[in-house]
Amino acid sequence: MARLHSLTDYDTKLLLAFLEGLKGDKKFLDFLIANNFAELAALANAINSDTEALDWLLKKSNYPEFGVLSNAIDGEENAIEWLKKYQCDFLLKFALACRKDDEAIRWFAEHDLKLFILIIQKIHDILLFQSWDSSDVHRRRY
Repeated sequence: MARLHSLTDYDTKLLLAFLEGLKGDKKFLDFLIANNFAELAALANAINSDTEALDWLLKKSNYPEFGVLSNAIDGEENAIEWLKKYQCDFLLKFALACRKDDEAIRWFAEHDLKLFILIIQKIHDILLFQSWDSSDVHRRRY
């Protein structure tokens, strides 16, 4: 198996662009793509429920672990098990922290990973919105 990637592979500038991309700021997503970091733009979009971005990560990119991370953030047990099996410890802690796992959040705080904590908080907000949005009885579903 090829070397697996992690969010820790990226410098602060790219992680800040990823954070802004999570917020939906297209100019930061475009920046990531233009600078050959399409995987971060796709991950931001996948976390925001873009199934095409998720499919690209899982099947067409060299970053399937980021697609698995997106699924683990959504609480998919098979994705969590995959991260464990392939020893993607940081990505596993990250996914668990996004889901408000106290031990994982404490780990990020103890290691003073402030930027990752900001990203985790934003993803948690996205998850809360998605949960609220999916339970809105006023939305039409087909």
